[in-house]
Amino acid sequence: MHFVEVKGILSAKNGMNLYRGCTHGCIYCDSRSKCYQMDHDFEDIEVKQNAPELLERALRSKRKRCMIGTGAMCDPYMHCEEKIQMTRKCLEIIERYGFGLAIQTKSDRILRDLDLLNSINKKAKCVVQMTLTTYDEELCKILEPNVCTTKRRFEVLQIFRENGIPTVVWMSPFLPFINATRENVEGILDYCIRAGVYGIICYGIGMTLREGNREYFYAKLDRHFPGVKEMYQRRYGHAYEITSSKNAELMKLLHDTCKKHKIVSNMGEVFDYLHKFPEEDYEQLSLFS
Repeated sequence: MHFVEVKGILSAKNGMNLYRGCTHGCIYCDSRSKCYQMDHDFEDIEVKQNAPELLERALRSKRKRCMIGTGAMCDPYMHCEEKIQMTRKCLEIIERYGFGLAIQTKSDRILRDLDLLNSINKKAKCVVQMTLTTYDEELCKILEPNVCTTKRRFEVLQIFRENGIPTVVWMSPFLPFINATRENVEGILDYCIRAGVYGIICYGIGMTLREGNREYFYAKLDRHFPGVKEMYQRRYGHAYEITSSKNAELMKLLHDTCKKHKIVSNMGEVFDYLHKFPEEDYEQLSLFS
């Protein structure tokens, strides 16, 4: 772990990444790709130590409140967050200034900040996004070894439902020959139904591979799934988009199930929901507070 000073923290679309790198160890992680030009080991977490000051300055200068996103490139609840509490410091600022939050994680560490998330949701809007990829617990421990399993994430989703905080599930990636199966998709969808999620984001039944993450992924395949790397090489070569032969069948299953249970599966609608700040509701509440 090392600390750096950065010039800015919010992207043009009001997203932020407080760290660079990750310690969750997911074998498929696209953030390992060389195109992101990370000049340090992926597990050597870069901490943007002046992020809270930059965030407060940015929010103070905004003319309108909006949704702030976090977790797109690195998980805000990695192991180091327990000690550094960078995420919590930034949530406190978001809550104080009355902005909304769309936060994405795989970790149950997010429950530590339930008090702040509740307060943000009451003042404005908070949406918790949880990534679910693998219903089978033992397989999940191989694919995502250093973070809580899918069953625990489902329990976290239930806790947010009980607290009235809306949730969105990212169903990806699905690894051909490993977890791109009907049984896996059905299991995750059952969790989503039972947790009462607002929406599901799924780009398709597949994954992406490019220089950096491809080599890491293949090394893990050799270790845990002997012979599967060669199946990838024969079928996909050096393709960036790795789409399962079951894509059409399983995406139909996903959309049909979501329609039946009133879960939003149109990604455009889900992203609109994540980015929409309830300005009118907020102003009405302010008048009577």
